[in-house]
Amino acid sequence: MKKAVITGIGIVSPVGIGKDEYWHSLEQGKTGFRLVSLFDTSALNVHRAGEIGDFDPVPLLGKKGLRTLDRSTRLINVAAKLALDDSGLEITEENSCTIGVSIGATFGSLHSIAEFDRQGLVEGPKYVNPSYFPNTVLNSPASQVSIRFKIRGFNATISTGFCAGLDAVSYAADFIRLGRADIVLAGGVEELCEETFLGFYNLGCLSGIDGSEPVSCPFDVRRKGIILSEGAAVLVLEEEKRALERGAEIYATVLGYSNSFDYESTIDFSHNGKGLGNAIKNALKEASLAPEEIDYIGSCANATRGLDRMETLVVKDVFGKYAYDIPVSSIKSMIGETFSASGALSLAASTGCLHRGFIPPTVNYEEQDPKCDLDYVPNAARKKMIENALVLTADPYGNNIAMVIGKDAR
Repeated sequence: MKKAVITGIGIVSPVGIGKDEYWHSLEQGKTGFRLVSLFDTSALNVHRAGEIGDFDPVPLLGKKGLRTLDRSTRLINVAAKLALDDSGLEITEENSCTIGVSIGATFGSLHSIAEFDRQGLVEGPKYVNPSYFPNTVLNSPASQVSIRFKIRGFNATISTGFCAGLDAVSYAADFIRLGRADIVLAGGVEELCEETFLGFYNLGCLSGIDGSEPVSCPFDVRRKGIILSEGAAVLVLEEEKRALERGAEIYATVLGYSNSFDYESTIDFSHNGKGLGNAIKNALKEASLAPEEIDYIGSCANATRGLDRMETLVVKDVFGKYAYDIPVSSIKSMIGETFSASGALSLAASTGCLHRGFIPPTVNYEEQDPKCDLDYVPNAARKKMIENALVLTADPYGNNIAMVIGKDAR
């Protein structure tokens, strides 16, 4: 079977735009939370989020075709442009049909739908602007990537909540390993908008809803909820032989991955995590690695009590005596919960770990939770050369995915 390798990375995040700035911020333990400016939060108790400040796509994309695109589509197009530039890939008439796009997105169209419907209700259906209609469909971000960069291969949108970004990468890797595509732009995107913010605020999921200062502190006993965020990550996945032939820099190899649905899952993650455990075991098996060969785990913990506890229990169950020897950290302590983008952003972070020899910290870690007792790399990054990393994502509605990446062996 063919191998899928990562040859380009494009990042738009609250802690930096571009992979180098992103990796540097994570290594420095920088957080990306600020007062929300995209909408009014004055009537709420929570005013901070992982908003990407002063986001301007024009320097990278130019002005043409941007006016009618929503924020999600602009974010993912900038990430795609950065990824393509980073990979040194040139899209031509000859290779366009062998390139695909696979993007995870879940909530991205909510604001566009709300605004489109509001205009129709206030002014009447005859007066809505039809040029804004494409933003109301979930596949707009992925489709616009193909349109902008003239990609004629397959185009897919994956909508599996927390797991969407990593699911989109696994879907892309399948196409490459089975010989159905040579190159795929894969990742995830989520925008910060009033509708999503209010939804999670009303569900009581946001940190600071009790009037206290919001803090994202995964695994810490003080944790009270997520800090909502936004971002986009695109990784260029390429068939290994082709990448070598064109002299591309290979950041990492996709060694194995597995999806597992957990029908016993609960929205508060009070279940035992059998689905996530199965996903990890199967991903390790596909990668032909023993548990002790994993050097780092990119956690999906987001400072909710149930998820952080469940993930810890699963890691201890799968890795046994080795669990306490493996560094486990959550970049969501720095960038917040980006939902569909989270898995792709975590994969990009873990790729940076392999490439630059560091492990990002779990910041804001002050008080240990007795139920969360692993090595969470508290507050400061750790210099360490690693060979294999495991990236995890779990969704409250049952989806789970684990992916193993390894350092280029050349």
